[in-house]
Amino acid sequence: MELSSVAYDKQWCFDQEGLPKDLIKRGLAVEDPSAPHGLKLTIEDNPFANDGLVLWDTIKQWVTDYVNHYYPNPSLVDSDKELQEWWSEIRNVGHGDKKDEPWWPVLETPEDLIEIITIIVWVASGHHAAVNFGQYTYAGYFPNRPTIARINMPDENPSEENWKIFLEQLCF
Repeated sequence: MELSSVAYDKQWCFDQEGLPKDLIKRGLAVEDPSAPHGLKLTIEDNPFANDGLVLWDTIKQWVTDYVNHYYPNPSLVDSDKELQEWWSEIRNVGHGDKKDEPWWPVLETPEDLIEIITIIVWVASGHHAAVNFGQYTYAGYFPNRPTIARINMPDENPSEENWKIFLEQLCF
């Protein structure tokens, strides 16, 4: 926990948490308007970046459609008191130790809101899953989790009854 706390204190900036800026910051991509997603990857075979950018664009498109539906007039974002209080609480309460940092995005336009929500959804979904849920151990070696299994794998040393139930569900 102490290491995480130090890393957060020294390196965390909300505006850098979005995938494109994160990849650029870490030297894994450079801006290129002619490339897919507006980025050229420095390591082309990078599953995190390749898959993540597809997910990032999907999230951003959904958020864009949602925000544009509920805020058809750009001035509505700046005048929405609850929305402004929500953003203030994120900065001042959720990250009170960083509330005075200059990098916090302003929330005045639909474009600002789209970027903010896209970052939050990305961090809570694709990024969180990528860094916390390693899948290879469970799915990389087929016998560990056969795709035909419709119930959980049996515990080590299962009872005869549990083993029979497991095998029966594999045989349709």
